[in-house]
Amino acid sequence: MSVDTGVRGPAQSVNDQGVNVESRWRLDRIVAELRKSRDVLHNIRQDGPIRRAPSREALETIVDGLVEAIFPRHYGRSDLDTENIDYFVGNALNIALNGLFEQVHRGSLFVSDGPASDQALQDAIELTRTFASTLPETRGVLVSDLRAAFVGDPAATSFPEILIGYPGMTAIIHHRIAHVLYRLGARLVARLIAEIAHTKTGIDIHPGADIGPSFFIDHGTGVVIGETTVIGERVRIYQAVTLGARHFPTDNEGNIVKGAARHPVVEDDVIIYAGATILGRIVIGQGSTIGGNVWLTEDVPPNSFVTQATVRSKAGPR
Repeated sequence: MSVDTGVRGPAQSVNDQGVNVESRWRLDRIVAELRKSRDVLHNIRQDGPIRRAPSREALETIVDGLVEAIFPRHYGRSDLDTENIDYFVGNALNIALNGLFEQVHRGSLFVSDGPASDQALQDAIELTRTFASTLPETRGVLVSDLRAAFVGDPAATSFPEILIGYPGMTAIIHHRIAHVLYRLGARLVARLIAEIAHTKTGIDIHPGADIGPSFFIDHGTGVVIGETTVIGERVRIYQAVTLGARHFPTDNEGNIVKGAARHPVVEDDVIIYAGATILGRIVIGQGSTIGGNVWLTEDVPPNSFVTQATVRSKAGPR
């Protein structure tokens, strides 16, 4: 007669119904096959220490804190006055920057195959310090974006409505923060911040895109702006606009050349209406208007009016 001692190994775990869970799912075999895929067949990481990736959840909290510090009377506490607002801003910045430093450090280690070092820690501190010093300038540019939205949208009734209610403004705020981090070298963190905005608003702006002041995205859903896009001042775009690449340059071995300029240059005072698709390293000349659902792959002279059927100068026949 056999006796059940009640002792079972990990491969013999039994649930409340007396069913051997591991046998049901054949976990031993699946785990082994996943290890083989991870380590041999489809390895995507170099050998080295396991590193923690930056946290999207933490970055979302950090961006919220930065925005509270930049616009404390709109995103901060309702009881702020001239006596306590600076204390609130200082505390919000301290918390957000300490968190940002940790995420920047994580990001640099996560994409590195080398060992962690004191230098990497110091680099993260210096990068975060430099980023913090740009916040007053960033606020100034964001205020220009806010004013552009108020002027450009007849439905806008106040700055607070735009600042806390417009998805285009939310996307631009995230982009201004992410773009500074991208330029400073925290590219993984910057990309995650951009994707947080993408998730919230449906607006996809790569943090590498260089966007001038007084930028307005009206409605915004479906807007895509690629990495090497350059946008001038006082540009307005509408929903479902794509500023993308027409083709991807490759090297002699057929590998895509990373970072090559492949997206449009949009000069000052351009308006791009809903659904327009503008592809390649082409130039949309200053003062031009691009109509809805236009497909563009060639340069547009300054002061042009482009529709699906025609391209003509605003100044009339030459």
